[in-house]
Amino acid sequence: MTEETPGFEEKPDVPPDAAAPDDAAQGAGPADKADPAAPAGDAQQDIALTAQLDQARTALNERTSDLQRLQAEYQNYRRRVERDRAAVKEIATANLLAELLPVLDDIGRARDHGELVGGFKSVAESLETVAAKMGLQQFGKEGEPFDPLVHEALMHSYAPDVTETTCVSILQPGYRIGERTIRPARVAVAEPQPGAQAKSDEAGAGAADADGADEESGGPKEG
Repeated sequence: MTEETPGFEEKPDVPPDAAAPDDAAQGAGPADKADPAAPAGDAQQDIALTAQLDQARTALNERTSDLQRLQAEYQNYRRRVERDRAAVKEIATANLLAELLPVLDDIGRARDHGELVGGFKSVAESLETVAAKMGLQQFGKEGEPFDPLVHEALMHSYAPDVTETTCVSILQPGYRIGERTIRPARVAVAEPQPGAQAKSDEAGAGAADADGADEESGGPKEG
């Protein structure tokens, strides 16, 4: 007879692929349930994207301001360069024409004496035309009031027919380029006679007094 070990019972063989229903339910439970951390992760991602967008906008505004400032500085620099270039050109032109003024004076004297004839006349007129194209202007006329800013008085006299200091003779014409005076006009001036103005004032005052006396007396009386 075969002896049986007490406490041990034989169990039927179970296929390895078969799983207990309870174990399968327990294993599938966590996977099938929804992840509660998913919405929180999306919110954090949106916040991060918003922060990056704000940083990008701030950087864009800063770069735009820098570009506008650089453009304004460049425009100011270009205007300053153009202004300095024009001033240098004007000074160079004035210096060149200042060297030609004695030649122009000789041409003017030759014209006054009737010596500007032939080929010399043609050359002289061409030179005057070129000087005018470069902006040279002649000024100074007899009879105009004396202006110490543009006139240089070389001779002085008195005249009864003037009421203010007047240029009575142009000894050398003046020249200018735009508002820049290259050489003042050299002139002879005449002032009113020292007693002429006082006599004129006294005569005017006497006539005014006579008119006032006639008005107060009511005019001449009838005989």
